Amino acid sequence: MPVNLKGRSFLTLKDFTPQEIRYFLDLAHDLKRKKRAGIRGDLLQGRNIVLLFEKTSTRTRCAFETACWDEGGNATFLSNSQMGKKESLEDTAKVLGRFYDGIEFRGFAQKTVEDLAKYSGVPVWNGLTDLYHPTQALADLLTLEEHAKKPLSQCKLVYVGDARNNVANSLMIICAKLGLRYAAVSPKELFPEEGLLKEMKALARETGGEIEITSDLSGVKDADAVYTDVWVSMGEEAQFESRIKLLKGYRVDRALMEKTGNPDAIFLHCLPAFHDLETETGREVLEKYGLKEMEVSDEVFRSAASKVFDQAENRLHTIKAVMVATIGRQ
Repeated sequence: MPVNLKGRSFLTLKDFTPQEIRYFLDLAHDLKRKKRAGIRGDLLQGRNIVLLFEKTSTRTRCAFETACWDEGGNATFLSNSQMGKKESLEDTAKVLGRFYDGIEFRGFAQKTVEDLAKYSGVPVWNGLTDLYHPTQALADLLTLEEHAKKPLSQCKLVYVGDARNNVANSLMIICAKLGLRYAAVSPKELFPEEGLLKEMKALARETGGEIEITSDLSGVKDADAVYTDVWVSMGEEAQFESRIKLLKGYRVDRALMEKTGNPDAIFLHCLPAFHDLETETGREVLEKYGLKEMEVSDEVFRSAASKVFDQAENRLHTIKAVMVATIGRQ
């Protein structure tokens, strides 16, 4: 059956069927090959997008802007809007919907991105909220597909760390949708929200997938990819000390990678990563808590198994696919 995603918003992967998610990935593969071949695109010719950011960004902003320009579109980075200050979100959304063909939002509340979609009348794309990071999960699966020596449906992806954050939520959703084996290895205090977990376990039973949640590090066994993220998400900095106490036993190091029993297992991280002392935060953590590394060891981060920069590049190609599929000329 043909897939038509024109005019659709991209707020959470829960909104898409396995066939539609597969379409995004296939389109991203095609667009990546096209860019690697040096072919200038025109699928967003005449399209204008606006980027709204409450949270800082490197990959998300750069990926949306470059993806838009690659296909002939125009992008506005709007960092000083009146939304929520002198103008309501509803009114702002209605204005932006008159100017632009699509709106990207990266911020805190999932309700904000949902309301932008409700009122703007144009597709809205979730660049990250506290609940979900769907464009990241697409890039993650594209990267796994490029490096795994078997179909995605036969792969096991293991997330280690804070298993109820936005990245982990989106990974669990996309794995359940596409029938992968997903495991979260986490302290019990940071297990996924029970309602979402129950929903995704039921979905995984339908798609042939599997979801396992455990606090035991042996959960990484047979992993094709071991994934981690920062221990403290943006907006949660006040919880730094408590998170370190909870998660210091869950660092991804060589010993943990070896526990997979899979010499071909890759390491993934959505970045930025605190693997050395080359950041202000890294140096502060060393001074306060005596840790030279946090969620991943420098050895693993720089190893041949690490595909984090392939993964970062794939943000561009999957975001381009989302925009082309929803507002493109194709």
